[in-house]
Amino acid sequence: MSTSTDLAQPALPKNFLRPCLLLLLREAPAHGYELLDRLRAFGFEGSDPGGLYRALRKLEGEGLVASAWQRSGAGPDRRIYELTRAGRKELHRRAKALAETRQTLASFLGRYEEFVALDRPKEPAGEARERATAGG
Repeated sequence: MSTSTDLAQPALPKNFLRPCLLLLLREAPAHGYELLDRLRAFGFEGSDPGGLYRALRKLEGEGLVASAWQRSGAGPDRRIYELTRAGRKELHRRAKALAETRQTLASFLGRYEEFVALDRPKEPAGEARERATAGG
């Protein structure tokens, strides 16, 4: 039975995996299972490695990501993925679109909160610290 205190899973934007992968690869080249683990920070549970590898192959086919096999002295060789110049441009385009979406959602939620108070999600400690030091 559901109660009013149950927390709903956040709804991720459509095709949100693409910009997340591009961002993670902008931070550092990585192999698939590392990306699967790092995606958890964006709300992905890591239960679909097949979907991750399909997305990486599609990004590679579009020229946004490049990959190469990396030898491993302690186990099987691994394919390492990295962002291309075109991938950086696509990441920037997607980030701008997400920023516009954030503004639209903030407007909607601000108006909705005139009628109903919403529970605020917990804020990551780093963001709270940044806001405190910025005087916000």
